[in-house]
Amino acid sequence: MIKPEYVFDRDEEWAALVRFATSPSADVRLGIVSGRRRQGKTFLLDALVQEAGGFYFTGLEETEAEALARFGQRLAARTGGGRYAFANWDEALERLFAVVQEGIIVIDEFPYLTKASPSLPSLIQHALDPRGYIRRGNARLLLCGSAMGVMGKLLAGNAPLRGRASLEMVVKPLDYRASAEFWGTDDPRLAVLVHSIVGGTPAYRREFVAGDAPASMDDFDAWVLRTVLNRQMPLFREARYLLAEEADIRDMALYHAVLGAIAAGNATRGGIANHIGRKSPDIGHPLAVLEDSHLIAREADAFRKGKSLFRICEPLIVFYEAVMRSEWPRLERGRSEAAWHDSRARFLSQVVGPHFEGLCREWAMLAEAEVFGDFPGEVAAGTVADPVNRTQIEVDVAVLAPEEHGRPRRVLSLGEVKWDKVMTSGHVDRLRRARDLLSAKGYDTRGTVLACYSGAGFQEDIPRDVRLIGLESLYS
Repeated sequence: MIKPEYVFDRDEEWAALVRFATSPSADVRLGIVSGRRRQGKTFLLDALVQEAGGFYFTGLEETEAEALARFGQRLAARTGGGRYAFANWDEALERLFAVVQEGIIVIDEFPYLTKASPSLPSLIQHALDPRGYIRRGNARLLLCGSAMGVMGKLLAGNAPLRGRASLEMVVKPLDYRASAEFWGTDDPRLAVLVHSIVGGTPAYRREFVAGDAPASMDDFDAWVLRTVLNRQMPLFREARYLLAEEADIRDMALYHAVLGAIAAGNATRGGIANHIGRKSPDIGHPLAVLEDSHLIAREADAFRKGKSLFRICEPLIVFYEAVMRSEWPRLERGRSEAAWHDSRARFLSQVVGPHFEGLCREWAMLAEAEVFGDFPGEVAAGTVADPVNRTQIEVDVAVLAPEEHGRPRRVLSLGEVKWDKVMTSGHVDRLRRARDLLSAKGYDTRGTVLACYSGAGFQEDIPRDVRLIGLESLYS
């Protein structure tokens, strides 16, 4: 099956779905597709059903009886009209696999159905058994949902469907290069600024701003005012809705406080707790829920075992917490120009700077072997203690080779990132010091490449053996 031209990017996801749909194995029956809202899951799966043939049903927030009635109408429409009246989901599933014996069956927004009918995963497990009615034909069942906490538990632990799925796919946002192409942006600096707000979520351009993209750097501020800070645009309240959509989130104020602390640069568990005035054990549950929801991610320090940093996965939430939340009263009154004027410096320091660091780490992780002398095994930020000077050296991009048993860990590269500062030999001196300290700690730094990543350029005094990565390199 050839991917339709109207589906942008998603080649890897499409190939996986086609393999699932066309597998000759009789054991390939169930697939799980998840991903946060607005990433194009429904768009992608609808295209698959159109190409492969099949049946599509979407769950809603409703009672079990209402869902069964809609399901009966939808299924009857496939057989020529009328309606099926089902007393329970066991009857509905049996009829489904009797009617649809070939092609793909997609049940979208599956968490809505399980909320009203908690036994539904167990009933599907029963249908998947060797003597279950799903075996009567050659149909493939795809369960899809946006509530990441719920979807993640479908195959976890002792869940009924654990070990039953032949496909488990997470539809993620477009990467930063694909996102620039999707927004029609060929200026790398502008692409970073746009991505630092909307990330790689396709719906934000199509539905949320009706295709409005900044024409140039000169148009960027005006674009921010007419889209994300415009109270009449859907993007204006989207960050608040993203949090409200997760089923396990109850105390919204606490979760916003945790996200606000991370957006302000308090990335450790203790730092977050201190920022919001709570004890560290008190925020364990909110952090776990946010991780399960894929709204934040825990990243280990490259050089300090046991230390980890929390980062927000969704750029729009970072923008909201760092820029919009404190300005909300003015923004709701339409005073967006004044609010943006007063918060633009905060946007550059708390949003764009850290976001650019993340893009540089992403670039390094995908680097070919010739860039750093080997393929990266791990890329992360790291902290190197300097006992002589009683300081700590923050390494923004630490590239490590894969671990080899019995050998010191090789450090392929140490890099520093600056978004709005021209980099000099002074930045290289810090990296050299970090390299020497790591060598003394037992790391293999003989082939370590020192790297400077900058959005503003480089002075000529930087030695030639240092790798320079500018905006053009990042997007080439």
